[in-house]
Amino acid sequence: MSAIQKEKRKIETTYQLKDYMKFIIPSLFGIFLFMVPLTYNGEITIPVAFMAKQVEGLLGGMIPPLMTFILLMVAIMTAVVSKLEPKALVKKPLMKTLFHVKPVWVYMRILGMLFAVMTLFQIGPEWIWSDYTGGLLLYDLLPILFTVFLFAGFLLPLLLNFGLLELCGILLNKIMRPLFTLPGRSSIDCLASWMGDGTIGVLLTNKQYEEGFYTKREAAVIGTTFSVVSITFSIVILSYLELEHLFIPYYMTIAIAGFVAAVILPRIPPLSRKKDEYAVENKQIVKDSDMKGVPIFKLGMEKALERAAAKNNGIGNTTRNGLKNVLDMWFGVIPVVMALGTIALITAEHTSFFDLLGMPFIPLLDIMQVPEADQAAQAMVIGFADMFLPAVIGSGIESEFTRFIIACVSVTQLIYMSEVGGLLLASKLPVKFTDLVVIFLERTFVTLPIIVLIAHIIF
Repeated sequence: MSAIQKEKRKIETTYQLKDYMKFIIPSLFGIFLFMVPLTYNGEITIPVAFMAKQVEGLLGGMIPPLMTFILLMVAIMTAVVSKLEPKALVKKPLMKTLFHVKPVWVYMRILGMLFAVMTLFQIGPEWIWSDYTGGLLLYDLLPILFTVFLFAGFLLPLLLNFGLLELCGILLNKIMRPLFTLPGRSSIDCLASWMGDGTIGVLLTNKQYEEGFYTKREAAVIGTTFSVVSITFSIVILSYLELEHLFIPYYMTIAIAGFVAAVILPRIPPLSRKKDEYAVENKQIVKDSDMKGVPIFKLGMEKALERAAAKNNGIGNTTRNGLKNVLDMWFGVIPVVMALGTIALITAEHTSFFDLLGMPFIPLLDIMQVPEADQAAQAMVIGFADMFLPAVIGSGIESEFTRFIIACVSVTQLIYMSEVGGLLLASKLPVKFTDLVVIFLERTFVTLPIIVLIAHIIF
């Protein structure tokens, strides 16, 4: 019997109402939490981000000292488990997963801890702990990551484990595969990022990669191309640059530029050179050849119901997996973000490195007839350090035309070392620092001409 015939036979299986409820209820709840926009105090957000914001407000100034303590504990435990390898600890799967890492990550966790301690107590050189370097990470970004990871870690299984990705993956495969060289399930990663936060998209992609649903190439493409900046942050950038009245043309511009970049970048190095091989074997994957001659919706529902009915989807297992997700993100990701983000911001604030990198953009912007090109050029590259820095530099530019371009480019570049870039390197996704540098520059060179062209039409 062929694979297609087996699928057809399985589709004829009769399911009861309770089987459908196991799929429908958790999936709808997950969609609501991660993808349904809400308006609160005039701002657009999603339930997960709203809950994270409320907890952040409730804890207030307690989070930076708490995070510093966690980073201190993580650095000590990582050094002990990774270097001394005590049998009592290494034998425990959770301890080994959390604290037994490669030497580079041991040093990175220690460095992140040192930056956090220096920033909290304001000891050592001021250029490490100032408001624009370590202080920006410890007091502004880490509290957001702490609370977002708390809720996202526990609640991501609602999107991952109950069949929603299986259904969307099969239904949207004919769209995502020819356009973006990706499986249909990647559309959920993009939506979760767009409606929520780019960090949520990275976390979702990382979990899917670890479970064998994405190849190395697919995971790298999704993590660097589809973990888009949220609509909320896009509005913040627009407001900071005093361009709120241009929201509709602004969002249309970044949507068009982002779409073009998502089509081109997967087809050129370094992303095109990633291997199409899985990290682990996953028998649940439906190959493109298996879909031929099979009713797509029925096949999608079959796979969704199979996933929802899995034995590991009980409340106890889901809760334990959620807690492991939270600890993995707190212990594995946040120290690296603190370390890399601080280094990137120090480089941006106290060296001429990004000024030099931006110089080649000056003649390019002059050719494109962009006013105040020298200031705009620095904004083209400084976003690699932090996504908000281009807006800070651009706020002093008089030309509304140029500020509009900076607002659009800063959102479509995606790779920011103080957040998404750090998360990508701290995750299991197959991307290196050099990959991120090249992809950042490629996204800039691809989207900039499109944005400038549209800006000339608008203005």
